Order: sequence, then C-alpha cells, then structure tokens
Amino acid sequence: MIKLSKALKLGRMGIVACALAASGVAYAADVTIGALFPMSGPNASYGDIFGSGANLAAEHINADNLLGGKLSIQYEDSQALPQAGVIGMNKLVNVQKVPYVLSAFTGVSKAISTIATRTKTVAVNGGGVGPDLAELGQYFWNIIPLANYEVRAIIPYLVNERKMKNFVLVYVDDPLGQAIKKELEGALPPAGGKLVEALSVPATAQQFGGIAARVRAANPDVIYVASYGSQQSQIVKQFRDNGIKQPFASYTAFSIPEINAQPEAAGSMYTSQNIDWNSQDAVTKRFVDDYKKKYNKMPTAYIANYYNAVRMFGLLAQQLIKKGQPVTGENLLKQRVETKTFDLVGGKVTFAENGTVTMPMQINEIDGKGGKVLSTSAK
Repeated sequence: MIKLSKALKLGRMGIVACALAASGVAYAADVTIGALFPMSGPNASYGDIFGSGANLAAEHINADNLLGGKLSIQYEDSQALPQAGVIGMNKLVNVQKVPYVLSAFTGVSKAISTIATRTKTVAVNGGGVGPDLAELGQYFWNIIPLANYEVRAIIPYLVNERKMKNFVLVYVDDPLGQAIKKELEGALPPAGGKLVEALSVPATAQQFGGIAARVRAANPDVIYVASYGSQQSQIVKQFRDNGIKQPFASYTAFSIPEINAQPEAAGSMYTSQNIDWNSQDAVTKRFVDDYKKKYNKMPTAYIANYYNAVRMFGLLAQQLIKKGQPVTGENLLKQRVETKTFDLVGGKVTFAENGTVTMPMQINEIDGKGGKVLSTSAK
C-alpha cells in the first residue's frame, strides 16, 4: 500500500520545482493537482486506499505523455475532519494554486465546497456519499454514486429477496449518518420494511456495548451500519462479542480490506457501483492488470473512483492544452460540460447537470474469500 507521507514529500519537492503549476496556469508543462485525504487518525487507511488509485492514474497519464509535461499530486492530510480539510484546502488553493482537488468524506467535502466555489477550483469527491453532496455547486463533482442510490439499491433486495423486514440503523452522528437515516426512513415503508430503531453514535466513539444491548432488545432482521473506518470494524466486532447474530448491511464503506478480512463481518452485505473487473475494455483492463501487478491484489470501487477522478482531469486538461487554453478550474468546468462522456474504469460515464455520475449498482456479500456479488440489477 502506498504511504502517502512519502508521496506528500515528493509532491512538495515537485511544487518547488514547478512554477507554472504553482501559478495555477499550465499549458504543455508540468502541472500539480491536490488531494485532501486522511493520512493520520482512525481513518488513515482510507487515505492509502484512495491514494493508490490516484497515483496509478497519474503514472498512466505521465507514461502516455497525455499533458506534454509531468502530472504530480500534492497531498494534504484532512484526517477525515472538516476543520483539517478546510486548512488543507486553503493551503492547496491559496498557496499551491492547484486547479483541481480530490476530496473524500461527506463532512470534509461539504466544508471545502464553499472554498472551491469562491476560488473556482474543481473539487472531485470519490469517497463521500451524503446525498447533499450533489448540491454543493458547479465546481463540486461526485464520481461516486451517493447514499440515496446505495440505500435504494439494497432495500428491495433485503426486503424482497432476503425477507428482512425489520431494520435497526446504527449511524455515526455526522452529515453522512444523518443522510442515510433520512433515506432509510423514507425508503423502507414503501418497500414493505420498517425502521424499528435508529441509534446514533458520536464520530469518535469506539465502545458500543450499550448500543449493542439496545439492538439486541429491538431484535431486528438486519442491522444497517452507517459509519466508516475503524469505528465500523469495532461496531461489527463488539456486536458479535455481545451475542448479536443478525447480519449487517452497509454502503461502499464496507468494501475496505479491514472489514473484508474481519471474521465477524462474514455474511455482511453492502452496495457499491457495478464494475466488471474482467472487462476487456482497454481502460478497465489496464487499470486492473497494472494494479494487480503493483499490489498483488484486486482493486476495489474506491480505488477505481480515485483513479477515474485523476484520469478525468487528464482527459480534460489534454483537451484544454490542445486548444491552447490554460488549465484552470473555470476552464476544466467548461470542458467537462462540453464533454458528454468519459472513457473511465468501468466503461463510459456521463455526468448529470449537478456534476454527479450515474451508474449501475451491485450488492456484495463478505465471505472471507474476497467477497461475492449477490445482485447487479439495482440502479
């Protein structure tokens, strides 16, 4: 796994050496984009995961000489916290003058969106899934399906195929968790399900014995976990330690290696966008083959998202350079609106007017052997 602290040092060295990128204007020359990922704290593993996809895309862009100069990524540590994200965003935009920033986590993304709009800097989210991320302005793009699509994809499957009618939600008390709670409250009754209990936990909580007792008393058919990082792993383990046997369900956050390797998580179901890893599509095949060669394992949807986010920058910037236009956030936005489809990992992708991708979904089950796909029909 890539250690982003090393990448950060290299990125800073690259910025000192690259005056054009630091000015925010680039033609056929070196250019730097930014990334706000957690590189410390309980969610640092996400930073490594996201960065492995972003860095591979930059390597491919440079190998293809797509921009006529070198593309570098400047990493700043968001710690997955809004305040740290704002500090990092201000540094990237006001000091480094990057035209394009990779973002992650709902709270961080919402916090930096006003800076993106004010400075006309494109921010691209590939990890946060709060539905209101679709409403953060024209300079904020989502290259991941948002939570409303994920919740709507899994509910009919759980209710109709698995006959799970009674749900308990355990959610982190932040914008992501609150958004998923709202979505479940609205989507369950029409599908024939019921939210019998919704239990919030602070973002910093790591002890869940009391919550486990309330879940046990509610006796649901399934427990939907809306959390992330080490917290979701602790919820799963401590619930099992407290004798709770019902299956877990969740969103893309359950795709991380720590959860998939956790014995207590076996049988858990989660949604993600549908990507055919065996596709012979040139972009997808190159991504999968090179990722497996570099890391000796299969990529995940999160990794593909950030590969796609950087690849999309490369495609947009290439067109601007061909036109003799500077690579600025404003020009990147205009070029994205002008470009109807993008050849990305997973196939051709289009954006809705609000800057959010739409794509098919799939439902996965953790089996301790790399996981299996249960359904690919959900949209």
